[in-house]
Amino acid sequence: MDELAATMTGFARTLRAAGVGADHERTQNLLKALDHLDVTDPGEVYWAGRLTLCATPDDLPRYDRCFAAYFGGLRAVSTRTASVSVTRHLATRDADGETGDDDGTAAPATASRIEVLRHRDVARLSEAEREEVHRMLALLRAGRARRRSRRFESSHRGVLDRRRTIREALRKGDVARLRHRRHTTRPRKVVLFVDVSGSMAPYAETLLRFAHALVRSEPRATRVYSVGTRLTPITAELRHRDPGTALNAVSRTVPDWSGGTRLGEELRAFLTRSSARGEIAVIASDGWERGDPELLGTQMARLSRQAYRVIWVNPHKGYADYQPLTGGMRAALPYLDDLVAGHSLAAYEQLSERLAHA
Repeated sequence: MDELAATMTGFARTLRAAGVGADHERTQNLLKALDHLDVTDPGEVYWAGRLTLCATPDDLPRYDRCFAAYFGGLRAVSTRTASVSVTRHLATRDADGETGDDDGTAAPATASRIEVLRHRDVARLSEAEREEVHRMLALLRAGRARRRSRRFESSHRGVLDRRRTIREALRKGDVARLRHRRHTTRPRKVVLFVDVSGSMAPYAETLLRFAHALVRSEPRATRVYSVGTRLTPITAELRHRDPGTALNAVSRTVPDWSGGTRLGEELRAFLTRSSARGEIAVIASDGWERGDPELLGTQMARLSRQAYRVIWVNPHKGYADYQPLTGGMRAALPYLDDLVAGHSLAAYEQLSERLAHA
């Protein structure tokens, strides 16, 4: 606990240097909050700090930048301007496999630049910018809508629990109190299909990192499949806590990277072996179907009859002039509840909110 206190005190000091009023009282509130949370979960630490250390809207972009800097191997530097400047020293690996600093060059970034990154197409980002987006995706708290289950729990209000009331009356000799019960709730299940074909190559890794955030948030209520020329379940690989390790496991499992897309055949295989009854089905693809579009339309109709909601995530939907003209999109469109963008961090955040309130 002393180590945790020292770490968070250092983080508060970094925030103060960046212009956030993270004083002693706010820092103590943060430490009290962390006593009730999992401090190994970056998302819980992030929100605990954001709720206790920030006081104004201007604090939020500075806090986000400092959090990434302090806990992501970066160094935050205070400036006299309204924005927060962060310098990241790049590391290189020498021939012996040892990691060391590079020539000392650094990549400066500002909070306003991070806001720009949230809305930029990930296919057009540099490698360093894409890593920054992936780091923020790892902090995404992917909420989930709740559904009523068949099970009951004791409650002060609700339906009269006749069995429990009678049993207690027989035990005590009279009816001392009426007992009630209500249905419990469970997170709405999600089944996610991620297109890993050649046309989706610029977006596949970021989509899989979003899938990792979904699995980490609700591991028992999320299933993920890669689709291309084969349907491959990858949920188990995405359950690893570290996103990089999870993605490496996925890369070894998926046999059809950068191939074509035969989504109709793969949905037929999925619906033959499994079911999406009552689940939110999310398909992340650009709709370039190499198989029979009529088959895709038939399988989408089957899927829509089973699923609670069908959401199609298309990276090109993020552009104002986009029209769903490909054969796959035309076949699927009549059976979709939502067609949403999937080209940027902001789009993935909006998709997460949609899943949280579906």
